[in-house]
Amino acid sequence: MNRRFTGMNLQSVGLWGGLVIATAILLFLNLDPENPIVTRTAAVAVLMAIWWITEAVPIPVTALLPVALFPLLGIMKGKAVAGTYFNDVIFLFVGGFIMAQAMQRWNLHRRVALWIVLLIGSSPRRILLSFMISTAFLSMWISNTATTMMMVPIALSVIMKLRETEAVGGKNRFSVALLLGIAYSASIGGMATLIGTPPNLAFARIFAINFPDAPEITFASWLGFGLPLSLIFLAIAWGVLTLIFMRHKSTFTELEMFKTEYRKLGKIRYEEKVVLTLSALLAVLWIFRQNIGIGNFTIPGWSSLLPVPGFIDDGTIAISVALLLFVIRAKSEKGRLMDWETAARLHWGIVILFGGGFALAAGFKESGLSAWFADRLIGLGEIGPLFQIAGTCTMITFLTELTSNTATTQIVLPLLGSLAVAVRTNPLLLMIPATISASCAFMLPVATPPNAIVFGSGELSMKDMVKAGIVLNLVGVVLITAFIYIIGFVVFNIDPGSFPSWA
Repeated sequence: MNRRFTGMNLQSVGLWGGLVIATAILLFLNLDPENPIVTRTAAVAVLMAIWWITEAVPIPVTALLPVALFPLLGIMKGKAVAGTYFNDVIFLFVGGFIMAQAMQRWNLHRRVALWIVLLIGSSPRRILLSFMISTAFLSMWISNTATTMMMVPIALSVIMKLRETEAVGGKNRFSVALLLGIAYSASIGGMATLIGTPPNLAFARIFAINFPDAPEITFASWLGFGLPLSLIFLAIAWGVLTLIFMRHKSTFTELEMFKTEYRKLGKIRYEEKVVLTLSALLAVLWIFRQNIGIGNFTIPGWSSLLPVPGFIDDGTIAISVALLLFVIRAKSEKGRLMDWETAARLHWGIVILFGGGFALAAGFKESGLSAWFADRLIGLGEIGPLFQIAGTCTMITFLTELTSNTATTQIVLPLLGSLAVAVRTNPLLLMIPATISASCAFMLPVATPPNAIVFGSGELSMKDMVKAGIVLNLVGVVLITAFIYIIGFVVFNIDPGSFPSWA
């Protein structure tokens, strides 16, 4: 009762407090006397930030504020604002979501997960690793919430089975490690691909809005950076969980339960084969769309075979392959591989949230608020890029423990772009670490849906999650900072000694 009251009280404070503060900014502040639109945009941004953080109204509703307020306050035309809510990044999300729904409709995701467990698992430590690999792989392509919801029931059945043996007992807390492993790997797996988690997609579009002349952030370029990072982070997370919760080795080798579950799926069906083939095709088309340089050797991209290669983007590919699901007929039941009733389950709230962030980023740029921030952040260039990156990672990681990671990136990324311009450094050096760090909230149940789902199982305490989570939060800060220097410079063509002309 008290928790519910506190939440409602926070929402009320956020609702009215946000309105009061935004109104005060409009009436009493004049950030740029020569350009009053700067102050108006700042007022809208502050209102959205407060409402997003406190969830004073549903998060997607807050994302709609620019549609009403930007035209009313003379910041942007209504048509221009509306246009920011639907673009190539949204189509990339829609196409990826439809493909994920097809995998779930034909139970392909469950088959893949069980197959990986059977391939790797035997002892509890290896079972933990197999669950984490399965979860991370699925989260590269489907939402981390859906992946966690699918994996947790399987994990609970494993826990019940192992409790019948002496393998799990006393100081060996396999159940806690397994459930936390699922939650953490769902977030870590999403880092690997551009469609793996909403902050990644938000970054791609906000970066394009703020720096239209910059090279495109493609699926392939992000994969080249995100996949190695995700794999190393996953290995570290497995090591941390085994060290904290599974110090004593056990001899459990029974895999019959997984074999039984796998046998229940029966022989792989025609529909699963087609969906798997289309998923692989989609990944290949994304990866090899543009030229890939390996030293002095270049793998030519397939888009160069088209009349106008520049007209193709990752969203085009996602929708093109997704459309095939509505064309190819199923054999085991009437209809086609995908129907509109299933596709209509699209998370429209996320789509609107994306749009609100894109509109806010466009408002920052059009009004001159980004330039205003940049002028006031010049002094931060003296602390050096390494500390800027580490500081950004630390701030975003711990901020998203309490706020929506997507909403946080929507607010912070335009500001970091302005900061980079002010200190004459490559914007990617700050914007990419911030984006990745938004997926590194491991301490609290409220931080991410996967955390909340496993905490709701009743198998672990807040102390368990905080104990492992704070270690991984700090590991994330160090790992992301190091990866920008080790791999990011090469993948994204970053020269730390020069300021890019496109910025």
